[in-house]
Amino acid sequence: MRTTPLPPAKRIGRRGLFFCGAIDLTRVPRFKRGMTATLEKLEATIASRRGGDSSASYVASLFLRGLPKIAQKLGEEATETVIAAMMGDRAAVKAEAADLLFHLLILLAAADVPLADVMAELERREGTSGLAEKAARPQ
Repeated sequence: MRTTPLPPAKRIGRRGLFFCGAIDLTRVPRFKRGMTATLEKLEATIASRRGGDSSASYVASLFLRGLPKIAQKLGEEATETVIAAMMGDRAAVKAEAADLLFHLLILLAAADVPLADVMAELERREGTSGLAEKAARPQ
């Protein structure tokens, strides 16, 4: 019999699902799906390629060239994503956004910042006005 009260339920998602915090299914591997799981798999693949044969792995070749080259590639992909959006080309936006996320994960690995830390920061900001969050940042 449970003696500890459950935390208040909160609405999540567009379908009005409620979660009280008693069970976090995202922490149960067979329930972990969607974008976060995909990004986590990609993060693991990137980590496994780090230090690999740069002639056989694009990721290894970027790591070999260092953070400046990785940052340059991320900037290029961001620019290509913006151009595709401005052209109204949905297919190109989708492809370029995938490239952007891929290169962001490489940059995060090179900077020794786990994806989980970024996700925790996004969660911390959830429910906060973007304007309020920005104003609260140190100058």
